[in-house]
Amino acid sequence: MKQIVLMRHGKSSWDYEVSDKDRPLKERGIHDAHLVAEKLSSKGFSIDFAYSSPANRALHTSMIFLRGIGFDLTRFQVTNALYDFSGDSVAAFIESLPDTLDTVMIFGHNYAFTTLANTWGDTYIENLPTAGLVQIEFDVNGWSKISKGRTKQIVFPKHLRNK
Repeated sequence: MKQIVLMRHGKSSWDYEVSDKDRPLKERGIHDAHLVAEKLSSKGFSIDFAYSSPANRALHTSMIFLRGIGFDLTRFQVTNALYDFSGDSVAAFIESLPDTLDTVMIFGHNYAFTTLANTWGDTYIENLPTAGLVQIEFDVNGWSKISKGRTKQIVFPKHLRNK
């Protein structure tokens, strides 16, 4: 059994003249990453390893979330393969993960994540919002064998606000 958890970076700011990779999170993006972490932490959420795109907004989201769930950051890595918007590079990266890992979390970008959530999951998502998370389970023992799986959980920050 393999599980992939896709989390889109939090809401980013366009207020600064910086490259796309250097765009920071807005205050709402920071808040939403905390909200989603709190929700999953309360459910006993557990992952084997986490990876992030090197983009500032994805990396910052990953640090907020992973610290929020008390994750051991020695099991975390940044990889350029996740700075992808189509999903092709992300899919190839996931399909090449070591089979010793069963549950992996990836922090990255749209449209890649919406596309992969709909390709692999069994619940249609029109758009994975910023700081949105989807967990998909596959009944296989190797990452190279993943195809259609089961959407195990979807968490959108807007459903957690003011609750």
